[in-house]
Amino acid sequence: MISPWKTPSGMSRRHFMNHLAGSSAAASAALTMGGAIAANAEEMRRNRKSAIMLWMGGGPPTIDMWDLKPGAPTGGPFQPISTTGDMQICEHLPMVAKQMHNLSIVRSMSTREADHNRGRYYMHTGFVPNPNIEHPSYGAVVAHELMSQRPELEIPPFVTIGGASAGPGFLGMAWSPFAVTSSGRIRNLDMKLDGLRLRQRMAALQEIESGFANRTRDLPAGEHGKVLKKTFDLMTSSQMEAFRVEKEDEKTKERYGTNGFGQGCLLARRLVEGGVPFIEVDLGGWDLHNNVHQTLADTKLPQLDKAMSALVEDLEQRGLLQDTAIIWMGEFGRTPRINQNAGRDHWARSWSCVVGGAGIQGGLAVGETSSDGTAVVSEPFSSEDLMATVCKGLGIGLDTTFMSKNRRPMKIANGGKLISELVA
Repeated sequence: MISPWKTPSGMSRRHFMNHLAGSSAAASAALTMGGAIAANAEEMRRNRKSAIMLWMGGGPPTIDMWDLKPGAPTGGPFQPISTTGDMQICEHLPMVAKQMHNLSIVRSMSTREADHNRGRYYMHTGFVPNPNIEHPSYGAVVAHELMSQRPELEIPPFVTIGGASAGPGFLGMAWSPFAVTSSGRIRNLDMKLDGLRLRQRMAALQEIESGFANRTRDLPAGEHGKVLKKTFDLMTSSQMEAFRVEKEDEKTKERYGTNGFGQGCLLARRLVEGGVPFIEVDLGGWDLHNNVHQTLADTKLPQLDKAMSALVEDLEQRGLLQDTAIIWMGEFGRTPRINQNAGRDHWARSWSCVVGGAGIQGGLAVGETSSDGTAVVSEPFSSEDLMATVCKGLGIGLDTTFMSKNRRPMKIANGGKLISELVA
């Protein structure tokens, strides 16, 4: 698995080529759907589902954001404000408050992993870490299940922006995250050649490759040739325009926020429009053991407020929200107790996530915690339950079962139960 704390500055051409080795296999699989897809292409485009995960690396203090406890010793200084949904949230999220009719808060998340790496793995996969098996992440699962609906897609089906995300596990390289910066930069991909020279060079390379493949007659040589062709097709694809976030007008860029997370959310919207099934946008820096409330008020919440509200509003205005799931979460919450450094520590027992779009009911606060936030007092929900609910919204069957490399059947979302209030 890719290190969860690695923040790439862009993808190298070598990494890009390796990724496409899998993508070419994915494309082949998709093409086997044949005439049925072609006959229903227009209908599929109308019902094309996608998901955007807003990943809050470090464990955000959800008690200060989505489930405030004003007046309690654990509550901190922030006050709740009304929203367009049936709940209140933090006063430092005023623009998100105007979009809460589209989003719901799951306030009774209760999980088992309060370590960064283990929590990250669990929330990304629905499985606790196991040294004997590597489970596929949300992005890999969703891309795997939805890719057959869009045989026209030439760009990768799982894109992660500003962070490394989690890997494809036993689903294989075809479903690896394709990492780019918030500006959509793919390092070294632009070869600075005009179309004619690029085609001439590729033709010469293919001639060499063909001779080599004919001499060796083995599978890797032939597959390498396919990868080269896929790479060339992608480099010259008009769909690469989706990554060029700089082409957005200045007013739109400003609406999202001219920082990495804001531009990453804007890029995510462009990729949804381009047909990418799963996009993850990383906003790290939530490991707030010190000065939690000052940091939230001064930097983290204003940054989140602007970008997240712009994304939801923009998707709705473009008619995309009904088919695009939004998932906001980190690896766990933070302690109700405020420590001696005016911070909050790791806490997985009672915390919140936010979901919406793609038919998931908005405007609700599901579940309840105690008056001081230290315990869940309603039905608890897990990573598996949240993932199952999102899959339901995306039209992915919960009876789907994968086969691991050691031939063990694995139910999608680890057999999690639906959060019934959020699904029809």
